[in-house]
Amino acid sequence: MTFMAVVEGDVGAWRIDRDVLTAAIGARWSAVEIESMHRSEVRSLIWQFETENGPGEAYLHEDGTCLYMDVWEEDAIWLAIVFRELTPMDLDLVFCDEGYTFDVRLRAGTTEAELTDLVNAAG
Repeated sequence: MTFMAVVEGDVGAWRIDRDVLTAAIGARWSAVEIESMHRSEVRSLIWQFETENGPGEAYLHEDGTCLYMDVWEEDAIWLAIVFRELTPMDLDLVFCDEGYTFDVRLRAGTTEAELTDLVNAAG
């Protein structure tokens, strides 16, 4: 399943720091392959890794304001929290799945457990 963490509204000149996000992903999964060849506006930077649940992939929109995640829900929640931590507090962030079976606001300071509860309540 594909999940998304997306910044809503006007972001001004802000873009996610790709190097910091890459370092965070590498700290969680040791064998991360990074593909930086620009494939499309949705797949401008791709991380592939092996999770406890099998292979996973995350990819960044070229504008740096949306992270797509093809991983198990628990890994997507972790990635969404990391993305939120790297996003200015004044920007609105939404965590959802591609089918919009849930769509929750991800506020600054939200924990993995809190986000899991929000997803379960919305789904």
